[in-house]
Amino acid sequence: MSEPGPRVLVIDDDQAIRRFLRVTLRAHGYSVFEAGSARAALVAVGTVRPDVMILDLGLPDGDGVELTRQLRDRDQVPILILSVKDQEGDKIAALEAGADDYLTKPFGVGELHARLHVLLRRVAGSRPGSPFRVGALEVDLTRRAVRAKGAAVQLTPTEYELLKVLIQSAGRVLTHQQLLRQVWGVGYAVDSHLLRVNISTLRRKVEEDPERPKYILTEPRIGYRLSVDD
Repeated sequence: MSEPGPRVLVIDDDQAIRRFLRVTLRAHGYSVFEAGSARAALVAVGTVRPDVMILDLGLPDGDGVELTRQLRDRDQVPILILSVKDQEGDKIAALEAGADDYLTKPFGVGELHARLHVLLRRVAGSRPGSPFRVGALEVDLTRRAVRAKGAAVQLTPTEYELLKVLIQSAGRVLTHQQLLRQVWGVGYAVDSHLLRVNISTLRRKVEEDPERPKYILTEPRIGYRLSVDD
């Protein structure tokens, strides 16, 4: 018998969407479990022990952002938001609450599979002490050593801390506010210009082509993510 695939918990009150995801994800080798409400989701997390969760923000018995916060408080399982809400504020609220990624309905099956693949790769590659590698970029957080474009890279303390924060959440979208708070502190949470300048200088040092970055990716109007795909 083949090994069971990654366990996906789909949290959505729309039966048609759940049915579609069940068929689609099973075809890609996932083991699929379902919950139609916030209450059912909180129970299922403890019994299913999913590897990744897909969550719709519009649930009949609770706010999806608040549920995201509750789920994140319980576990570090990746959460992919799948919602018809496409406003910038909705995305930021969900990401700030602890979601790892956000996909707007309607969506393509290929994109959904790619997003799940990235989240699962991030979890699989998060062993403490192992260097982070993607493409020609290698970062050893234990030794504070960075190599890119075939050579050692000298970063300022701020650039290194920014890269470190991105690596620690590799594959996950981090909002501008999250990055500013973690790297500079609460008092800088609205200084988006400071973040843009440091992202730009960091890209010039680690990207093969800073104008077309492959590693530090922009999520327009939301934030940045560090790629885990070569």
